[in-house]
Amino acid sequence: MAIEFIWQLPTGGDGRHGDATQTRRGERSGLTRPPFTEGVSDPRGERFNFLDHLHQIARAADLAGFDGIQIQHDPQGDESWIVAGYLARGSRRLKLLTEFEASRGSAVYAAKNAASFQRFTQGRFAWQISPGGDAALRRQQGDHAPDSDILPRIGEFVEVAKGVLTQSPYRFKGRFFEVLDGGFNGPLSNNPVPPVYLSGGSPEAYALSAQWADVHVLDAAPVDELKETIAKLEALAAGQGRSLAFGLRIDVLARETESEAVRDAQRFLAQSGRAVGSSDPVVAPGLWAGFATERTGAAASLVGSYGTVAERLVKYAEAGVSSFILAAIPHLEEAYRIGEQVLPVVRSRIATRLSKAA
Repeated sequence: MAIEFIWQLPTGGDGRHGDATQTRRGERSGLTRPPFTEGVSDPRGERFNFLDHLHQIARAADLAGFDGIQIQHDPQGDESWIVAGYLARGSRRLKLLTEFEASRGSAVYAAKNAASFQRFTQGRFAWQISPGGDAALRRQQGDHAPDSDILPRIGEFVEVAKGVLTQSPYRFKGRFFEVLDGGFNGPLSNNPVPPVYLSGGSPEAYALSAQWADVHVLDAAPVDELKETIAKLEALAAGQGRSLAFGLRIDVLARETESEAVRDAQRFLAQSGRAVGSSDPVVAPGLWAGFATERTGAAASLVGSYGTVAERLVKYAEAGVSSFILAAIPHLEEAYRIGEQVLPVVRSRIATRLSKAA
């Protein structure tokens, strides 16, 4: 079983150790001051900005042994597709899992952009299509589609994009898109279709993934709960004559010891204005619900020693998860920590158990 580990890029801002405040690290303007004490200056000045910080995170993920980066969609953050293009040349190995909303616009134009991305990244571009926020938030972004249309529109978006990337001429007429003798020729033809990552916990979302997704990304939950969901999605995909891989969006806070991890978790919550007792958010051994959800989008975080966090990730892999989308605040420094202390252990244990099962 091939396992991939993907590290999140925080397009809306990052934090620091000892200061969980969300900031655009590296930004310099007349309205903000560097996060240093009075009398300490930063010699980089305006030569370093937040995109440079994101580039550092991507390089950290690459050097730390991650297989890809997830470029987070944030309505008030930098545009994920632009960030993907900016970072693509900084790595020749990382998958560029680019999150965007269903309201992006023309499926044909998105497919054309994807073809160019695939050409200059040697096929490393991937799509994570999100339904977006509630109706009020979507209207702020100029999307007035009713809730009932969001998932069907994603389905048509993927169908049309795959169609024009793989066929010419291509025709399609649906509720949201219509293409007459479309498709690409020349250098834009015959490029890899971006792998499609979808998510959601409703029956409609499951049906959509069964028909169109390559990977269904699950929200963090106890392993036993995910086993039931995976079995249900596998049956739905089989009914479509397809197979489906499974991802897990989960944060990680790993330290040398359990007590150190709990202490740092409590410190993060205190800095976020949500100080609680160590047992309050725990919904399963080492799984803290709602830990950094507002910042990273993950429903929960694994908190514990390097060994216990690694073992819990292995349990998820044994349950059927093959794509781990991980994050921790601060994203830069924690990428090195997780890559050095956790990923090698997880990979070794998975390989050992697979060899014993063979």
